[in-house]
Amino acid sequence: MTELADLTHALLDAAVKAGADAADALAIDGTSIEIAVRAGALEKAERSEGVDIGLRVFVGQRQASVASSDNRPAAIAEMAARAVAMAREAPVDPNAGLADPDQLATDTDMSRLDLCDPSDEPDPAVLQDMALRAEAAALAVDGVSQVSETSAGYGRRRLHLSQTNGFSAGYARSDVGLSCVPISGTGTGMERDYDYDTRIFMADMRDPADIGRTAAERTVERIGARRPKTGHYPVLYDERVASSLIGHMVQAINGSSIARGASFLRDALGEDILPKGMSLTEDPHRPRAFSSKLFDAEGLPTQSRALVDDGTLTGWTLDLATARKLGQRSTGNAARGTSGPPRPSVTNLSLTQGEATRADLITQMGTGLLVTSMIGSTINPNTGDYSRGASGFWIENGEIAYPVNECTIAGNLRDMWLTMIAANDARPHLSRVVPSLLVEGMTLAGD
Repeated sequence: MTELADLTHALLDAAVKAGADAADALAIDGTSIEIAVRAGALEKAERSEGVDIGLRVFVGQRQASVASSDNRPAAIAEMAARAVAMAREAPVDPNAGLADPDQLATDTDMSRLDLCDPSDEPDPAVLQDMALRAEAAALAVDGVSQVSETSAGYGRRRLHLSQTNGFSAGYARSDVGLSCVPISGTGTGMERDYDYDTRIFMADMRDPADIGRTAAERTVERIGARRPKTGHYPVLYDERVASSLIGHMVQAINGSSIARGASFLRDALGEDILPKGMSLTEDPHRPRAFSSKLFDAEGLPTQSRALVDDGTLTGWTLDLATARKLGQRSTGNAARGTSGPPRPSVTNLSLTQGEATRADLITQMGTGLLVTSMIGSTINPNTGDYSRGASGFWIENGEIAYPVNECTIAGNLRDMWLTMIAANDARPHLSRVVPSLLVEGMTLAGD
């Protein structure tokens, strides 16, 4: 990664020479491969690779960011000059600035987090074979009429961050994934579902045939879907979609939303927003998890913490700028790309799991809706009012009765979170470890 470090230091030197008082630079190089098959034949094969660089400069408390894929010395000098000229015209931001040297992370060796598969890049033929095996397994399931998409992909990227305050560190990441989307029926009676797996290490991937078969079985279960009854019912969010409920919470406690006053949780610090006994924790140091890291995009050390502890909201997700605006300290949650300044963002999250299985919760709910897929989203950030299109299965007397589609579920997020009951089926390798969640008393609009 020495060449990326050299590249970022060249960007900093150019920025200072152009008149910047301070600067940070990010360099990313990466390779990605995507293979798609259809009807037993190769449909798409794409490969991309390259280096992207980003420079943020400060002139006093004015800042500007520029990005480029041209890393020639002359281009870097021009890029720095342009950034400084832009910063001089930018408005003053009293919260802008790099971290103080004593705030910076000193433990930056991320090798112990196992974020990059050391094995060679897979041959495209290997990815094609994975996709073909998944498609064949899906087509072998009775009731599947076709497979609309089966794709396999691989990516590896390295990044390095350097700042004029003395911080300089980088790391590498890899990922491999496979997805399959079968279709059942024909014409207006078509239904679809999916399955996928994505991992850091190829050796951890599920068998492609299992992915294709599971996707097909889910699709066949949806044959004959119809609209459910309108009314007030409990709703069980399947594990595949349950993390969306936590995603809305994460957005509501993001420092950017809080600093703008554009969050319905802006006055909820210290209040219960989850049931007692339920916590939402962040662990950026979990090995083989996609969002793990030892330092954030501003060079600050990351830390494990409880965003919600025993039901109580404990704090916000902050980078340096939002922390300064709110009179607090950064939580080490800055994230950024090459083209803009940092912003607050969470890493790996885990919600307290329950003891019941999803089947137990289906029995417990009696009559209601099991949601396995959602489309669209209407969330009022100031009130927490919630409305989403959904499909899944109707539950009668604690048993799955028939598949449903074309319905809308609605409620208020604060009310919904406080009634949640968690199952025990979360997948531990995901960045968001969230089980199936039963929510009492939602409004369902169907027939």
